[in-house]
Amino acid sequence: AKYSTQIRGGESFFRQVDREESLIHLLRVNVLKRMESAVSSFTLTVERQLRDVETTLARIEVSASDIEEIDIADVDIDDPAFETLLVGRKVKVLLSDVDLIRWKQDLIEDRNRLATLLAAAKQVDAARDAKLAALRNMIEDKCCNPINAGNRKFIVFTAFADTAEYLYAQLAPWAKATLGIESALVTGAGRNQSTLPHLRKDLASILTAFSPRSKERPADLADEGELDLLFATDCISEGQNLQDCDWLINYDIHWNPVRIIQRFGRIDRIGSPNERIQLVNFWPNMELEEYINLEQRVSGRMVLLDVSATGEENLIEQQSGNPMNDLEYRRKQLLKLQDTVIDLEDLSTGVSITDLTLTDFRIDLAQHLKAHPGKLDNQPLGAYAVTTSIDADIPPGVIFCLRAEGPAAHKAKESDYPLAPHYLVHVGDDGAVLLHYTQAKRILDRLKRLALGRDLPDAGACARFDKATKHGEDMRHAQKLLAASVASVVGKNEERAVASLFSPGGTHAIKGEFAGSNDFEVLAFMVVLSQE
Repeated sequence: AKYSTQIRGGESFFRQVDREESLIHLLRVNVLKRMESAVSSFTLTVERQLRDVETTLARIEVSASDIEEIDIADVDIDDPAFETLLVGRKVKVLLSDVDLIRWKQDLIEDRNRLATLLAAAKQVDAARDAKLAALRNMIEDKCCNPINAGNRKFIVFTAFADTAEYLYAQLAPWAKATLGIESALVTGAGRNQSTLPHLRKDLASILTAFSPRSKERPADLADEGELDLLFATDCISEGQNLQDCDWLINYDIHWNPVRIIQRFGRIDRIGSPNERIQLVNFWPNMELEEYINLEQRVSGRMVLLDVSATGEENLIEQQSGNPMNDLEYRRKQLLKLQDTVIDLEDLSTGVSITDLTLTDFRIDLAQHLKAHPGKLDNQPLGAYAVTTSIDADIPPGVIFCLRAEGPAAHKAKESDYPLAPHYLVHVGDDGAVLLHYTQAKRILDRLKRLALGRDLPDAGACARFDKATKHGEDMRHAQKLLAASVASVVGKNEERAVASLFSPGGTHAIKGEFAGSNDFEVLAFMVVLSQE
């Protein structure tokens, strides 16, 4: 009871024993993921755990005869004087409160098993690493047969810094000696490396040397050299424009499919000089169904994980066999990713809008505001532009930027929607909603494709629009499309609220109702005309 946590206002207690049991399963999942990533990373994990066990056993031997009878409530855990009497990292426990005889027996058993695992793992060195050999062959083949003439650039992503460092150590010298390409390592942990002797090791310098065209590298920095092979963790999976590269490899599979797509977004970008780009995923060497079921069996035991991680009262309740649970949703996404590259918005409404950080567009906005201070503040309400779509993927219609106004709008605002109270909607000429407000990233992509590089108004398109609307006097068609966009926001808001009742995670409660067009104002809109 000394280490228990009261929950539900004292109605019950969450025991430290229960917390430890939950953490055991969490650690097991992490070890399995590291083994899937690379045997070298798994080896490091086992070594660290074995070292911790041996250190704890040594402390028990030293402290067994010196344990004092003292209550944890009387101990200042930050006082160095009590350090020898306490064990544990996050939760400190007095050695006198532990069954040392039983604990020592368990630790000895752990030590023996970890030593056996470590001995087996060390037998798989770089020379026997089949996964590493497959990556090496892939790099060599691509360099000899590029999918875009003269492009030999790769990005290799992994979830673990240890794996990235292992790949760099094994492949960077080989790539330079055999293929004549320079490599770099970026982990976000201050251990960046590069085979270019004069290149600085900071993130910006490495990424600029890897993608000098998209990063607009100054001519006076060209003598630093150019990188072709980049090993990286998810520290660069968002907010970086690396479109000089045309080949991206996921050396391990992140449990969240959104992360895989965000990684690919570093090279799958508007304005890419490459005719083709390639995504390669290294899947676990087992059937995906078996892999998912393994995760499900482990996760099914973690009913107290939410409490151990956050201290909150809401316990996770896994419903095995429920077709709408998160594991089924992830399974479908991963199965689809095995065969196709999909867009974030195509994943289904189960993806939380918080996954769409829109980082790239925020960076563009910040740069524009810096270059044109005050311009956006002086923009008149209802500003619009007219353009002609030269892209078959962007049908004619109107893209509206709406802002919700009034009490009803604030009540209905979704806490996890990053653009609220603003809503972007693309409506076709026939009144059909082409992209809903929940697909903000795709709408922003379309706006960028329509506007990028066009500094002057499209005189021909403006003349056609003026003729059709009698110089703005007859806006009935635009008003019809506006009504459709407002209706889509209202309807989609209610749809998401209802759907969330049957999905994992938080519920989007319907806190208020939009009355209609009067609850919105048009900040700006872009008219997209068809080609003549």
